[in-house]
This record gives sequence, structure tokens and C-alpha cells, in this order.
Amino acid sequence: MDKDSTDARIDRRTALQWISAASVAIPSLDLQPAVAQDTTAVGYGSDPDLLKIYQPGDLWPLTFSDSQRHHMSVLCDLIIPAEDSSPAASELGVHDFIDEWISSPYPGQKADRNLILKGLNHLELEEFFEKTPEEQFSICSEMAIAAKRNRREFPGSFFLRIRDLVSGGYFTTPEGMKDIGYRGNQAMPEWNGPPAEVLERLGLEPQ
Repeated sequence: MDKDSTDARIDRRTALQWISAASVAIPSLDLQPAVAQDTTAVGYGSDPDLLKIYQPGDLWPLTFSDSQRHHMSVLCDLIIPAEDSSPAASELGVHDFIDEWISSPYPGQKADRNLILKGLNHLELEEFFEKTPEEQFSICSEMAIAAKRNRREFPGSFFLRIRDLVSGGYFTTPEGMKDIGYRGNQAMPEWNGPPAEVLERLGLEPQ
């Protein structure tokens, strides 16, 4: 992972647009928050100005410390590493998207905030981030297997939610959509109507 990719932050306008798109794409888990960790922000209202350039703290304080932000970038890249045709998740700022997501003062995001902070603390206590990438991948695989057995049991529930957030954030970026071949709404090439043989079978004359 390139350290520069975790130093550069996405701007708040991009983050807000990203949250709007990803909230539709990311499935919600029916998880109970661990210990209530409330936020002081009250949100930005029902009609934010997405053309405005917001600065950190204008809407709500971000949650991650520098070390948590770095650790999240490591997890992002374990879930979606770089390939020949696509960048790693951290290169697209997915860890910043997750920071914005869990910092926003809405019920679903508050539950995610409790779970993700609990999960990061658990991994730090287990010295996960001091291990080799191969060891980290093995631990993530174990959490994923545990989540298949019981999606509500920690730490599998933590990894499952992180996986959903990373995937939802990544594949709502232009690069992510390109990676899965999603074209979106594009103008069709010039169309001159149905082929002549089809019209002939229907007994119609070309226009």
C-alpha cells in the first residue's frame, strides 16, 4: 500500500455524494450497538448544498485518529487490493469514506460506529497490524468464516460490516463501476429503426 494514498484526504463534497450513493448500495445489518458512543453533530438537514466545498468539521467531526485511519486503510486493501486493471481501495479513499460514514449522526451509522471502533480496538489489542500481510489475510478469512456461522457474533459481525462498507464504497466510485463493467446511463449509438428483415416479417414498411 502506498502511504501517500492514505495521507491525501477526499474533500467533504465528494464524501457527502459518496454517502448518498453508498447508502442505497450497502445492505444494512440488524446489529445491536455495543456501548453507546453518541455524536454531538445534528446532521446537515434535509437538503445539503453538494456544490459547496466543506472543510473537515463543518458538518460533523470525523472519528478516526491518524492510527485508526491508517489501520482502516490496511483493512480496505486486504478486502480490495490493487490489480492490473483497478486501484486498491485505499487509493480511492475508501477509508475516508468509512470515516465520514461512521461520523454522521444518524441511527444506522451510529450503530456502525460502535461496531467498527470496537473491531479496530480488538485488532489493535491482538497486534493484527504488526503481522505480515499473509497473517492478516488469514485472520480476516477466519472472521469471514465465523460470520457465515453467525453474522451477529463479534468479531465476525465487525468484519462482515467492514466488507460491506468497503465494497459499497469502492463500487460506487467511477473506478469501481468501471471495474465491474457497469456502464450506467449512456447515449445509444445512432439507431435507424428495426432491421428490414424484422419489418418484413411483421408486414411493415420501413419508414
